[in-house]
Amino acid sequence: MSRRAIFLDRDGVLLEERGYVTRVSELSVLPGAYEAVRALHRLGLLVIVATNQSAVARGMLSCDELDALHAELLERFSSEGAPLDGIYACPHHPEAMVAELRRSCECRKPAPGLILQAARDLGLALDFSSYFAGDQWSDLECARAAGVSAVLVRTGKGAALEARARLERPDVVVCDSIADLPRLISERAFRTVRA
Repeated sequence: MSRRAIFLDRDGVLLEERGYVTRVSELSVLPGAYEAVRALHRLGLLVIVATNQSAVARGMLSCDELDALHAELLERFSSEGAPLDGIYACPHHPEAMVAELRRSCECRKPAPGLILQAARDLGLALDFSSYFAGDQWSDLECARAAGVSAVLVRTGKGAALEARARLERPDVVVCDSIADLPRLISERAFRTVRA
């Protein structure tokens, strides 16, 4: 049986939006994130990060340095009793300074490659019972391409997209921050069961 999941964009959803994060000291977890991840697990969801990281393609940090950042992030959440079930990152960019990373790929959001790979690796359900929470239009389009429910959070860059999302994507649910996700998903699941 396939498992349900929630995919989270990293910067602006899980972490404070700071532009290109290249050092561990720049990892700033948003308020309520640890509690939210614990609550999402209690709802039976795997919690997976799916993030574009063009800083690698731009030569601002190496793949190994990105892996070290993500290892630190995994450790922080694990130590708070809020483990992340995976981090999937795209280091590519069509205009990359690093030649071997200069390409259009299937993993750079809005393409669904990161979600599809996680689904293969972890046996995930890619339907309305799984979610993608992001703060950028590419996150919403990635959710649509992967066939999961889309949630726009107002943190990060999300507030600036809310009017457009409500106009062009009435299927998208909007909430203030990651802290609201467990309640929103719990209520939505209840409405779906009763409908």
